[in-house]
Amino acid sequence: MVRRLVSIIIVVVLVILDQTLSFSTQEAPAVPINNSIEAVSHRISNKLSDCDQTKRADKILNRFLRRWEVAGATVAVVKDGKLVFAKGYGYSDVDKEKEVVPSSLFRIASVSKLVTATAIMKLQEEGKLHLDDYVFGEHGILNDEAYSNIKDRRTKRITVEHLLRHSSGFSSKYGDPMFLPLAIAKKMKVEPPIDAQTTIQFALSRRLSFTPGTRGSYSNLGYAILEKVIEKLAEKPYEAYVQTHILNPSGIFDMHLGKSLQKDHFPNEVNYYEQSDAIKISSFDGSGKTVFRSNGGNNLEVLGGAGGWIASGAELIKFMMAIDGDDTLPDILSKKSIKYMTTPNKLGHSPIGWKGTRGDGTWWRTGTLAGSSALLKHYKNGVSYVIITNSSTWRGSDFTKDLSVLMTQFLRSVKEWPDHDLFNHFEARQEVIALDKLPSYQDWS
Repeated sequence: MVRRLVSIIIVVVLVILDQTLSFSTQEAPAVPINNSIEAVSHRISNKLSDCDQTKRADKILNRFLRRWEVAGATVAVVKDGKLVFAKGYGYSDVDKEKEVVPSSLFRIASVSKLVTATAIMKLQEEGKLHLDDYVFGEHGILNDEAYSNIKDRRTKRITVEHLLRHSSGFSSKYGDPMFLPLAIAKKMKVEPPIDAQTTIQFALSRRLSFTPGTRGSYSNLGYAILEKVIEKLAEKPYEAYVQTHILNPSGIFDMHLGKSLQKDHFPNEVNYYEQSDAIKISSFDGSGKTVFRSNGGNNLEVLGGAGGWIASGAELIKFMMAIDGDDTLPDILSKKSIKYMTTPNKLGHSPIGWKGTRGDGTWWRTGTLAGSSALLKHYKNGVSYVIITNSSTWRGSDFTKDLSVLMTQFLRSVKEWPDHDLFNHFEARQEVIALDKLPSYQDWS
């Protein structure tokens, strides 16, 4: 009797505290998977956000999906620190008519940069770097021999902050190097598929487009370099550092770096769909196959910290709550760091991690890849949202503007949000609470 009582207490504590372990329905190294430790997105269902108050919002969103021929989407809304709405729309797999649910994982594309920027700020708070630190050269963080072939001397003046604010001197004037894997492999005389290190080495062998810090130019490459900075200073893989120091302590257990090929997707990850007139390109792996960008055309593994993360809407918005500077939920960063991230510098360069910020407390981060679009928006009035789709359109990156208009209409259509907090919800299921299926304490340690 006592043993059973102890087991029940342990389960309740783990559920309430969201035990800081990286959960996934796909096998992951050194992560115990059992029925009592679940991400918030696995503890809720669509039916919990089915209510009279949001029926009009449902109609608005479903009409939008039909208009743009979007297969599926996920939406999460926070009000005053509570997850009041988390729901999937449409299909995660059109052929199988599998519906999107809160636990469905989506590529979040460049919203990944906000994750990487948070990790950099965390390293600074841990005293492992300063934003003024040089990145390359004998006095730089990445002073390894692998990055010693530098053509432009100005490259040695690039700082961590230059990379964060897209003011490092790298540009996509002649094409984004993160999406030119075969051309870079040929130039560097290596067999594809190339890795991020080779991509960086290629960039170092070219001249910068401008002197670091003098102006801005959006750079995916810069955030791929920051991934290497994190690994060097944390002395562990980038994904592992982010999960153990950023995500897990924030109660987030099912965010991961995604895979390029559909066959390698997580079991709860959606399929991705491109517009009807999308063209195929040569596979990044050099196999000679002609494929869609969303399934082997783009190398998601190389994008990594610049655009490789996958997440559910519910957990992505929980991440945002951990860096919003609001006292309703604990933050993973100090208020000083959060303020610095959301304040453009005096030269007008980009905020750190965020795509844009305004003085009224409105911050936003967009992400676009072939087959996916994402928008994360924070408002000072206490209502913020995430929307992610598993389809791209002919609008390209501008589609996120349409998502913004959609969500303005969506929010305005709801006069009163449900009075619950899905962050703390736990749907009791027989396989979870049955005492004879409880894992031993040793399994959790």
